[in-house]
Amino acid sequence: MNRARGSVLLPFILGYRGTLLGLLAVTPLLAIFYLHFNQDPARVFEHHTFHFTAITLAILLGLFIGYVTWRCYLESGERFLLWLALGFVGFSVVYAPHGLLTPLAPHNPWLFLLYGPASRLVMAVCFLLAVLQYQAPADTPGHRLGIGGWLLALGIFVLIDALVAVWAYSPWNSSFVLRVGMESASILLLGITLGWMFLRRAMNPLMIIYALSLAWFGQSSFAFTIGSPWNHQWWLAHLIFAGGFLLLSFGVVQAYLSTYSFARVYSQSELMARLRQEKQRAEQALVELQHANQDLERLASTDSLTGAANRRALMARAEQEIARAERYKLPLSLILLDLDHFKEINDRYGHPTGDSVLKAFVAKVQSMLRPSDLLGRLGGEEFAILLPETGIEEASQVAERLQQSMAGKPMEIDNKAIPLTLSAGVVEFPLQQGSGISEAFSLADKQLYRAKNAGRNRVASG
Repeated sequence: MNRARGSVLLPFILGYRGTLLGLLAVTPLLAIFYLHFNQDPARVFEHHTFHFTAITLAILLGLFIGYVTWRCYLESGERFLLWLALGFVGFSVVYAPHGLLTPLAPHNPWLFLLYGPASRLVMAVCFLLAVLQYQAPADTPGHRLGIGGWLLALGIFVLIDALVAVWAYSPWNSSFVLRVGMESASILLLGITLGWMFLRRAMNPLMIIYALSLAWFGQSSFAFTIGSPWNHQWWLAHLIFAGGFLLLSFGVVQAYLSTYSFARVYSQSELMARLRQEKQRAEQALVELQHANQDLERLASTDSLTGAANRRALMARAEQEIARAERYKLPLSLILLDLDHFKEINDRYGHPTGDSVLKAFVAKVQSMLRPSDLLGRLGGEEFAILLPETGIEEASQVAERLQQSMAGKPMEIDNKAIPLTLSAGVVEFPLQQGSGISEAFSLADKQLYRAKNAGRNRVASG
């Protein structure tokens, strides 16, 4: 019933979760539009020390998270993480002059302003390449330690810094177009990355964090596009970018603390489903183990040929019944049975037929006993029956019914009518206080021999 309710509720829960993620993804856009239509264009906050400090922290954080991402790559070999690490390092290297050149902002604003869009474009390119490598075969351990690719990437990042400086000092007056073009290219690349993720359904928990951070990076570039240096929209753009950066770094830390991978991470629902499957397997294994133990116990206490209790099980049960009879002053009787001239059956019809006779005999006797009675095979053609809460008179009647049943009609075995009779000796427990099972079986055996000596096919009790 609860599962049925859960299956009905699940689509609504998933829809609600998707709505929450969507709202979280576009929250920066709401702040951007609110500020755009309500800010005072004349109000700015130009604080070089604060800006330099914030940029320094961002670069240090980028390098640290880049290193953590690289360590995850070394452990997992996941190419996605390699490009993600390059994105963090590339951002830090290209973005560094933006902070270092803050004091020159009044003298050459483009030398100061172009490094931000360039660093975000580098990140967008690396993040797109990372997604294109998502779930690709892992790199070999030897390949992961190669430094040639890193040196090439660092060279490209430094070259970008140099090209931005050259452009800023060039006589062309199109730096504004370049700035907006780089921000727009970043938005486009981030949008392509998000679209690819949705098409590929790359939406495990860490990739959802990745998608959210990309959405925030894109909105940050949009805010930089419509903002002016030092105004509140410009600072909001920094704040949105920092939020996306922190989201993504949280995902990297989660990967480091779990599987060192963005691909091999399961959602809570997937984990619960796997947990339920493992629980069902464990429960099934436990049931099978219990059945196996029961089978082992049955095999250990059962005669393999006839299915009757074996000698060990019969003796153990006899000891229990004797103790119970003495404690509660209850009658307890024992019947010893021996099939008459059974060797002649084996000699005449063969041992396989003799085995079939024994199995048929046990089945017939068990059908005539109570569930509380126990039939056991002592060996060969000799059997014993424990009759709890049964006096000697009633036990003698049981033995006589068995004897008459066998003598009254031959057994049909393999289309052969095989005559079979039995002799029985009957005694009652407890014989006297402290008497053991050996004394009882000894007296029952004497009664059995009385029956045999009297001509067999009869019952003797005493």
